Amino acid sequence: MKSPWNICLATPLFLLLPIHTWASPASEDQASARYSNGHTCVACVVVVSVIEQLAQVHNSTVEASMERLCSYLPEKLFLKTTCYLVIEIFGPDLIKLLNTDMNADVVCHSLEFCKQDPGQPLCHLYPLPKKHSRSSSDICSLPFLARICQRIKSAIKNSVPFKDVDSDKYSVFPTLRGYHWRGRDCNDSNKMAYPGRRPVNWDIHEDSNCNGIWGVDPKDGIPYEKKFCEGSQPRGIILLGDSAGAHFHISPEWLTASQMSLKSFISLPTALTNELNWPQLSGTTGFLDSISGIKENSIYLRLRKRNHCNHRDYQNISRNGASSQNLKKFIESLSRNQLLDHPAIVIYAMIGNDVCSRKVDPVPEMTTPEKLYSSIMQTLKYLNSHLPNGSHVILYGLPDGRFLWDNLHDRYYPLGQLNKDVTYAHFYSFLNCLQVSPCHGWMSSNKTLRTLTSERAKQLSHTLKKIAASKKFTNFDLFYVDFDFQEVTEEWQKRGGQPWQLIEPVDGFHPNEVALLLLADRFWKKVQLQWPQVLGKENPFNPQIEQVFGDQGGH
Repeated sequence: MKSPWNICLATPLFLLLPIHTWASPASEDQASARYSNGHTCVACVVVVSVIEQLAQVHNSTVEASMERLCSYLPEKLFLKTTCYLVIEIFGPDLIKLLNTDMNADVVCHSLEFCKQDPGQPLCHLYPLPKKHSRSSSDICSLPFLARICQRIKSAIKNSVPFKDVDSDKYSVFPTLRGYHWRGRDCNDSNKMAYPGRRPVNWDIHEDSNCNGIWGVDPKDGIPYEKKFCEGSQPRGIILLGDSAGAHFHISPEWLTASQMSLKSFISLPTALTNELNWPQLSGTTGFLDSISGIKENSIYLRLRKRNHCNHRDYQNISRNGASSQNLKKFIESLSRNQLLDHPAIVIYAMIGNDVCSRKVDPVPEMTTPEKLYSSIMQTLKYLNSHLPNGSHVILYGLPDGRFLWDNLHDRYYPLGQLNKDVTYAHFYSFLNCLQVSPCHGWMSSNKTLRTLTSERAKQLSHTLKKIAASKKFTNFDLFYVDFDFQEVTEEWQKRGGQPWQLIEPVDGFHPNEVALLLLADRFWKKVQLQWPQVLGKENPFNPQIEQVFGDQGGH
């Protein structure tokens, strides 16, 4: 799903203001001045609000609250150092403005992080601001930050690991598109050794497919890979998705003054170098134990449990802002060799950006059924020329996003919880005014617009369903699955939960970890019931694999 403003929105530090350009939707006009200014304005208002509320919570001065915020940040990526540098540059102005009882909107307009274009409304989250003196706000040129900016931009643009010695698209480094996104490389000096490939000479001497199974059983001289994996139908899981599939997540602790502590920002460096996504905990390719407290696992972990020979064979080819119309820009980052690799299950899940737009009138920007058909056919032809025979492709439909407004609009936004002054309706209106909303069509008070957006989503889902029912390809079977969020909501309510608890609280848009895992559970059960051949057989040798190889080298 679209998160064009994502990193700026939540990270409570001015040094993060320019990062919106790294994780914006892959559109041609993303560099427009208004778009850029809008992201910067959102970030500034959030950060200044946090500073102001920290002073309120701890009954301290503005200067002390800025020092407190910096003290919470880790040293990694120079976050703490840069924070103190930013305070040195902007601190005097912030102290002066906040000490005169100006709110975050006024401060950010005064510092020129927020700007009012000629003929455009004055956008505000709090009471209307007045204009004050201006200052410079070129944050990315600060010392230390330029190198970080460039590294992250490079990884995001290419959608391949930043650290990849042998250029096989797999890495031993976790973030910057490393093994949080696709299986960890077991030999980064050999491009013929990577997750998902068929074993070389049954991996007698070394692990060529990184599943942790190699060598020869001394009892009978049979290679372990041949004994345990031959005929077990190994397969990988590949996701072609957007920010929902990548599991976009901003910790509420990062902007909730009453919850902040020294532990609040421990995960911030990892989040930044993953574009504020958490693929390692996603519903499709997550491999870490869930922190959500529910028992359901990702699709990858279920495939691995079903057949331990599938170990590490996952790829999350998702991008913030991805849609059917721009997938061609990064689909080549997918790694699969028709001759050398095992088949794969490919899930196509562009669930929002074909109907979501930041524009004042988002309807003309929506993908039409005709355009969707054309782009999907191009994608399927590409997959047919790259996937090994025996693969499977599953097209995911689009959700009914009216769920967002219906369940969130009258609830307090995290920044509004302390003083009970900002609801999600206010927050949505602020983003729409700045034209940086990830989905104006659904995050809007306009009921007619919300309905039109859902109707287009339904049309596009119908197009995907028709393609799956009518098109045949030589190297894979093709299926369609509805994105039925209503079923997930009902399941969550049976467990005593509330619908709003399934949405990311900071952006008010993305499905959270609980929702993603419940969706994975619905997906798995549907496929297991209707198309069990997609999942492959259960490997009877799983206990022996565990006995000999333990956790197979982990992830």
